Amino acid sequence: MSQQQLNLSSTTTNIEVEVVDNSPPMTLPSFNDYHQIDDKVLENIVYDALVFATLNGLLVGDKSVERSGRVPGVGLVHLPFSLLPPPLPETHWKQACDLSPLFNELVDRVSLDGKFLQQSLSKTKKADEFTSRLLDIHAKMLEMNKKEEIRMGLFRSDYMLDEKTKSLLQIEMNTISTSFSGVGVVMTELHRNILSHYGKLLGLDSERVPVNTADSRYAEALAKAWKEYNNPRAVIIVVVQGEERNMYDQHFVSAILREKYPFLKINQEGEILPDGTLSVDGQAVAIVYFRAGYTPVDYPSESEWRARLLIEQSSAIKCPNISYHLVGTKKIQQELARPNVLERFFENKEDIAKLRKCFAGLWSLEDSDIVNEAIAKPELFVMKPQREGGGNNIYGDDLRETLKRLQKPGSQEDAAYILMQRIFPANTASILMRNGFLHKDHVISEFGIFSTYLRNKDKVIVNNESGYMVRTKPSLSDEGGVLPGFGVIDSVYLT
Repeated sequence: MSQQQLNLSSTTTNIEVEVVDNSPPMTLPSFNDYHQIDDKVLENIVYDALVFATLNGLLVGDKSVERSGRVPGVGLVHLPFSLLPPPLPETHWKQACDLSPLFNELVDRVSLDGKFLQQSLSKTKKADEFTSRLLDIHAKMLEMNKKEEIRMGLFRSDYMLDEKTKSLLQIEMNTISTSFSGVGVVMTELHRNILSHYGKLLGLDSERVPVNTADSRYAEALAKAWKEYNNPRAVIIVVVQGEERNMYDQHFVSAILREKYPFLKINQEGEILPDGTLSVDGQAVAIVYFRAGYTPVDYPSESEWRARLLIEQSSAIKCPNISYHLVGTKKIQQELARPNVLERFFENKEDIAKLRKCFAGLWSLEDSDIVNEAIAKPELFVMKPQREGGGNNIYGDDLRETLKRLQKPGSQEDAAYILMQRIFPANTASILMRNGFLHKDHVISEFGIFSTYLRNKDKVIVNNESGYMVRTKPSLSDEGGVLPGFGVIDSVYLT
């Protein structure tokens, strides 16, 4: 397999501002002072940040340009980002990083319990067509007694720090198409670059922004999985959406891969050989890496569903396989938070306690007491469907009205949702950049820890924390998705 490593630390030319600095030695910053930065200094920081973003690929296709999601280099605009990083206590940062191997192992163990997955999602299956189709594929694999001897996951566990309890609480575990492993690295380097130039003036130390190597760690895990497949002529395929404005994030990782095909081609040109090998255009496929397939819009016809089934039936390494995909559903997250369920998968009480400590409140809509409480106080809850990709959660008055509607006799639609405790992080002052313009606002942040997992039968080859990304949004905003326009990409400053 030919490999091509993208060097994010390549030489760039940035405008430096000469500052006469007679300030005392650096101290820990006051993060509420970001809005008080001198206008001239701020103007220079903004300029340098935009140059760095453009030179280093912190880019996305402009949705106002028709071909920006199909043709590289057309309609480029910088990804919305935070000019300076928000604070996070280092103890909570380390806690999240240390949880990564445990969550990796949890996903793998749950994925092997087909009965648990099918039973836990049985009511959801009746209420949610998309989950039902995924479960049908999973059931066929169980009927075939299909064994995934080489299992691989590129995951991301998302967290918020609850201000009232000072507790690190998990938002969700993403097991398919974990985004921003590429541009998240650029974002980190942007903040480290800005602070290396302006840090003394601002009272900030660039070394307090953790180094981020998510893209190279993902690429390394894929390369190791390819080696385990043990066919030097086999290729890696990245399954992508036909229209993807965030294609540049994908290219940071896929730059080292041999092949890249849109989803449909696997069905049109793929076949399973007698030995189980997935073959596309006459080439054996070692790994199918999904950057699509997580939302119903990725399956506009039966052709895409046949493609997914074909992949699952083959001996190719799936990243993720159908079982890993299902473990990432909101319903399974809620089931794992129930009393005594973790004990089904772990014996070590210390590991169980570490995992359970970061669980937020999660409930089925079968819990009438919680449903009634959520109707009375909707601001304390989030209602989540079995969907990925952002913009799907329900809040406030909409949550109350949806719960009332679902209480009608005979309705099974409530099984398509879960309720989650709403987490309230601390507000911080921030400067947000979108389309070249700055906007001062008070924000909250959610940070995700990437992780990599690879095993061959009983041998665990990779089980690591593998970098991070941060999404920041105005504190009055419910949703935080960057591409839908709610939030911005960010990094973190350890305090």
